[in-house]
Amino acid sequence: MRTAAGQIGSPPYDEGMTTSADTLAGRRGASSEGHDQVRRLATAARAASRVLALLSRAEKDSALRSLADAVEAATPDIVAANEEDLVRGREGGMPESLLDRLRLDDARVAAVAQALRDVAALPDPVGEIVRGSTLANGLQIRQVRVPMGVVGMIYEARPNVTVDAAGLGLKSGNAVILRGGSAAASTNRALVRVLRSSLQEQGLPADAVSLLDGGHDAVRALMTARGLVDLLIPRGGADLIQTVVTESTVPVIETGIGNCHVYVDAAADQDKALAIVVNSKTQRPSVCNAAESLLVHADLAGSFLPRALEALHSKGVALAVAPRVGPVARSSDLPYREATDADFAEEFHGLEMSVAVVDSLDDAIAHIDRFGTGHTEAIVTEDRAAARRFVAEVDAAAVMVNASTRFTDGGEFGFGAEIGISTQKLHARGPMALPELTTTKWVVEGDGQIRG
Repeated sequence: MRTAAGQIGSPPYDEGMTTSADTLAGRRGASSEGHDQVRRLATAARAASRVLALLSRAEKDSALRSLADAVEAATPDIVAANEEDLVRGREGGMPESLLDRLRLDDARVAAVAQALRDVAALPDPVGEIVRGSTLANGLQIRQVRVPMGVVGMIYEARPNVTVDAAGLGLKSGNAVILRGGSAAASTNRALVRVLRSSLQEQGLPADAVSLLDGGHDAVRALMTARGLVDLLIPRGGADLIQTVVTESTVPVIETGIGNCHVYVDAAADQDKALAIVVNSKTQRPSVCNAAESLLVHADLAGSFLPRALEALHSKGVALAVAPRVGPVARSSDLPYREATDADFAEEFHGLEMSVAVVDSLDDAIAHIDRFGTGHTEAIVTEDRAAARRFVAEVDAAAVMVNASTRFTDGGEFGFGAEIGISTQKLHARGPMALPELTTTKWVVEGDGQIRG
């Protein structure tokens, strides 16, 4: 499992989790109160998951559409609760990039509701036969997808995750226990209240979705609830993810931070490259699939770099540049700072970008291997051989050829929604949706066969 190279300490603000890595790492156990709360929630979630596992696709899809209607109907209450969180965030000095992640308005609530309807339209993975055969002795064997059971989520200030996790959990037959960040506390409570009320009105168990309250002890209890919780998914900054991965006894799927690169090759179409670079960085700079670094082949430094730097500057991007880029910025009279290794390793979450010139495709791959986090990497080139090498040699969950890094997203991939983007290599990698929330069971049917 990879971690971000060169990550520098914790930010001076609470990014949305009351659980800092340092605080959790310093605690060897959770209080009895924390364990009792998690046990109650997990026991109720287990019972709910058994009900969900028996639902037909039609029943689950109907439930998802009703949840979507309930979320939309509650838009005024959700937006009002979100405004409470935004006010607290501003007063606490939360950066604008993180406020953007936290913010819900009417349009964003509508998009959250639509994501539930999109999930309803997707195939149901539960019951899918992965493979099967009939043996020579007549035994019929098949590997079938089944729900995980109880899935825990620990995440930061992204309230849309609350609804996405609930919807994907329901469709895949899992109950979810959610521990959102303190920065989104009011919004998450409002959303979970709506979801649980709608489930109850439909005659389904409200405990299919639950919200874990409490501080550090409650979170540690969730992380160590092996046997009660089947899977834990962290989603947030490097400190949060690394703490959950290293401190949990519950199995974890690691969702990684995104230090994503765009490499503009010597054979790039420069107009395509310019559009891809600007979109990758500025379309929504606060998210994990936004590009943080631009690498330009030396053959294009004289012609492409001035255009790229000017376009990025015009969009408000602060430039941290390697020594070979400095003269280009100065000649264009653009503000910049000299980049350090820490800049090249940083996930900025905002309108900042590191820029370097490389002499070859090999140098670009080496730079990405050193500083990348295994999330999304992009090449812009008309040279198919260069593209094939980049795809084969770059170690990342998603590799883009002549396309923006912003496409690494469950919705954009046609998954309806995602529960996270995995940068690990076991079980799930890349945007995780319905199939990644299932495991498999072997079913063997016979007619009295015994083994000799």
